[in-house]
Amino acid sequence: NPKTISVAPPASPAATVDHRLLKVNTKDKKYALRDLIEKENVKNAFVFCNRKKDVDLLGRWLADKGFSAAALHGDMIQSKRTETLQAFKDGKIVLLVCSDVAARGLDVSGVSHVFNFDVPFNADDYVHRIGRTGRAGQSGKAWSLITEDDDKLVAAIVKLVGRDIPTEKAAAKQEKSHPVVAEPRVLPQKKDKPQKDKPSKDRTSENPRR
Repeated sequence: NPKTISVAPPASPAATVDHRLLKVNTKDKKYALRDLIEKENVKNAFVFCNRKKDVDLLGRWLADKGFSAAALHGDMIQSKRTETLQAFKDGKIVLLVCSDVAARGLDVSGVSHVFNFDVPFNADDYVHRIGRTGRAGQSGKAWSLITEDDDKLVAAIVKLVGRDIPTEKAAAKQEKSHPVVAEPRVLPQKKDKPQKDKPSKDRTSENPRR
C-alpha cells in the first residue's frame, strides 16, 4: 500500500512579528543601531551578533553610550550566564547582546524587540532570532541591519520566509559630537605705567655760585 509522507514546511516568522531590514554602511552600523534603539519604544530586546568577540565589544559599546546592556555568549561561565539572564528577565538589563548558541532555548516572555546587528549566516537562525519576540499572541518588532556584503544572506532569508521583507535605508551616521563653543577672547588690559616721582628741588640746599 502506498504511504503518504508529509514534509514539514520550512520555519516561518510568526504573524505577530513586524520584521524589517535597514540598509546601512558598515562603518555606521553601531550608530544606526543606537539610533534605532532611541527611536523605537524598546521595553527590552535581544541584540544578536554572529561572533562571540563582537558580542562583548558591542555590549561594552552600548553600555558606554548609556544603555542598560550586557553580553551573553557560550564562553561565559555558567553562573555568570545564569546571573545575566535572570537580570534580563527581571528588567534590570534592557538590552541583552548575545550569540545564537546562547539564545537557543531561552524562554523569556514579553520581549518587545529583536535587533540583528549581524545578518545570520543560516536563514533558519533568522527565524529563531526574531521568534524571541511576538510570543503568546503579543506583538513584537524585529530589525536587521544589512550591508551590501549581506545580499546573498538576505536573499536566502527572503526565500525561506516566502515574501519580501520591508526595507529602509539609514542615513549616514557618525558619532554624535557636542558643538564646539569658542571661548570669548579676552584682550589684556593695558596697565598704566607707574609715574616716577620727580625729585623736588630744595632751593635751600643748593649751593649758588658766588
